[in-house]
Amino acid sequence: MTGRMPRALVGLADRVVALRHPPDPAADVDAVAAVTERLAVLLSAGVPSPTAWAHVGGGSGVDARLSSRSRRGRGSDSDRAVLAAAAGAAADGASVAVAIAGARAGDSDVSAEWSVLAAAWAVAAESGAPLAMSLRDLAAALRDEAQLRREVRTALAGPVASARLVVALPLVAIGFGALAGFDTVAVLFGNPLGMACVVLGGLLLWAGRRWSARLASRASVSRADAGLELELLAIAMSGGASVERARDVVREALRSNAMATHDLGASDAVIALAARAGAPVAELLRAEAFRLRRVARAEGAARAAALGVRLMLPLGACVLPAFVLLGVVPLLVSVVSGTLGGAA
Repeated sequence: MTGRMPRALVGLADRVVALRHPPDPAADVDAVAAVTERLAVLLSAGVPSPTAWAHVGGGSGVDARLSSRSRRGRGSDSDRAVLAAAAGAAADGASVAVAIAGARAGDSDVSAEWSVLAAAWAVAAESGAPLAMSLRDLAAALRDEAQLRREVRTALAGPVASARLVVALPLVAIGFGALAGFDTVAVLFGNPLGMACVVLGGLLLWAGRRWSARLASRASVSRADAGLELELLAIAMSGGASVERARDVVREALRSNAMATHDLGASDAVIALAARAGAPVAELLRAEAFRLRRVARAEGAARAAALGVRLMLPLGACVLPAFVLLGVVPLLVSVVSGTLGGAA
């Protein structure tokens, strides 16, 4: 019993911290981007891969990013375990990508964004592409995704706060009626009509909150892997692989890291253009991946902007009727009963 109490208190403290410090939706991506950037710099300086992973795993800057991620209730220890597994695999000459995938499979708290790094590492290792340059490109892609998530969070802040305030209006109405001298609480819980208002109003509030939360969740959906297939294809072809060989390597890397393919079909037009013009296909693929990330950013901003209008649906269909049932009806019943009682 004594061993459980500290854990309960720690859990309560974590919830209080989470309320005071809103979670950063880009923390996951930022943590992986920081690791990727540092690996790129160390490898460019000639540091061997095992040593680079060992240094990155002990970096205080990365620890700070992992700690910010733990505020969401997901442990930074899991991400440190991924770094340790990758460093151990590199030191033993084993596959770093397989080690990362194994660490993710064994711990659900590990961020899914590690799969992006694992896939890129696997493609570069298999195709013989320069790892440092490939990791720099991947880090830039991850930074774009992190920026998109922060922009969407900023755009959602106003509509989400308004929805929470509106959902609380029926409860405010009950309190206002009681302060005004009307016995609204007794009306709600003292007769069948009041109980019916409580039940229906509570159900409507619950439905409105769930509806609003679902709309906000859909508006905040983003993809850390937007354009990733093209980026990986560019990495593979930078190592001198043929188009078909590069595609096979990318598909295998995505499959082994349990990542869906979305944009490989978009590479056909780019490769055909490079063949006609005699242009570097890897650069064209990177440019197309950059365009896809910008499209994802614009779509995310558009969803966030449209949320303010869509939140009017649960407001009109659920919250306002609940306001009438919990605030207006008890007030009217109290006034009428008081008037009739005074007349009698």
